[in-house]
Amino acid sequence: MAITLVNPNGLPEIDAYRQVSIATGSKLLFIAGQVAWDAGGVTVGEGDLAAQVEQCYYNIATALTGVGASFDDVARLTVYVVNWTPDKMPLLMEGLGRAAAKLGVTATPPATLLGVAALDVPEHLVEVEATAVLD
Repeated sequence: MAITLVNPNGLPEIDAYRQVSIATGSKLLFIAGQVAWDAGGVTVGEGDLAAQVEQCYYNIATALTGVGASFDDVARLTVYVVNWTPDKMPLLMEGLGRAAAKLGVTATPPATLLGVAALDVPEHLVEVEATAVLD
């Protein structure tokens, strides 16, 4: 495995992710931001942030699998949420939890959460992009 996730001494431990990812591989994967589209381009979970987060993670998993990778290879995630306010965190974590359970994911790479005004289409509430490293 090319990724080691750690929480260095002196930084807070956060349940949702690790503070640092150490990559030792040589092939970088940059996965475009994934929105809540199914394989046919239909929005999943319109108006439901948790359902859309879940679909975004399924799409990331599909992209990883398609190139011979898995969530264990993810070095970093960036999550963009439309009109972010802290009261949306439980819905975001619910969607993430459901996706992680279904996908069997336990890795928690460093992540950044950004509030944005809008995404590509009005129905999309969240977008997730990933960077992964392979040996």
